[in-house]
Amino acid sequence: MRRKLVLVHGRSQQHKEPVALKAEWSDAFKAGLAKSKLPMPLDDADIRFPFYGDTLYDLVDGRSVEEAAKVIVRGAADDSEEAAFTRDLLAEIRTQAGITDAQIAAVGGQQVVERGIQNVEWIQACLSAIDRYVPHGSGAAVALFTRDVYRYLKDTAIRQEIETGVAGAMTPGVETVVVSHSLGTVVAYNLLQREGKKQNWQVPLFVTLGSPIAITSIRKTLTGFATARCPPCVARWFNAMDPRDVVALYPLAPAHFPLNPVEPAIQNKTDVVNGTSNRHGISGYLDDQEVARTIYDALMAT
Repeated sequence: MRRKLVLVHGRSQQHKEPVALKAEWSDAFKAGLAKSKLPMPLDDADIRFPFYGDTLYDLVDGRSVEEAAKVIVRGAADDSEEAAFTRDLLAEIRTQAGITDAQIAAVGGQQVVERGIQNVEWIQACLSAIDRYVPHGSGAAVALFTRDVYRYLKDTAIRQEIETGVAGAMTPGVETVVVSHSLGTVVAYNLLQREGKKQNWQVPLFVTLGSPIAITSIRKTLTGFATARCPPCVARWFNAMDPRDVVALYPLAPAHFPLNPVEPAIQNKTDVVNGTSNRHGISGYLDDQEVARTIYDALMAT
């Protein structure tokens, strides 16, 4: 039987037509294949695109990105666990981006730096510093991403609703290549890790693109569910990132995402040149020649 392909999207997909989004992914994949003069290896019917974008959108009640970011920051101040998660994630992003205390003071005032990260003003100043000092960075988008990841990881009802849709795209006993992006890599990894073997899912290749899994606060939460490892149903794990992608801070290598057991190891590609405006968009990953060729080879293998 011909292998299938499941595509697991990230956030900011609300109110979009799933059919159009699937076509966007497919078109980018075709562009990457064309660089190796390869044809599309599957019919559209063999590609599944589980959609959960409106579920995430409902978390911010339809507000604009900027409005939602402000609401999220204020709300985090009232939830000590969410506030700690947000501060830790932002502190790691700003360190990796090279944002200094002086730059945070320039947008938020010296008193914000002196008070330290344990206050909502520091979070707001850090997001503003991302806007000002990180090329193509968006503090509001980072705030929304942080909120979505937190809600997925911490809210059982939201997690189950999202995972039910993704699980429904998998067919027990049928070899299926899984390609995931951004928050979708967190969803796909967690689901494959927990349910893959039990459900008899067979994944010859698991692809993560622009993945935040190695960010400390995310990794620690995931490893609280289960030990970090290549999901037992997965034969090979391929991860790709653009080093300028503010969401994908690290490669999924032992220094930041140690596996137990260590084999099969994750293959990392860290030199993607993502041409989208924020260096994080899915089209800028799928049109990479090596990424597309890796997916193609797995689909065509027998």
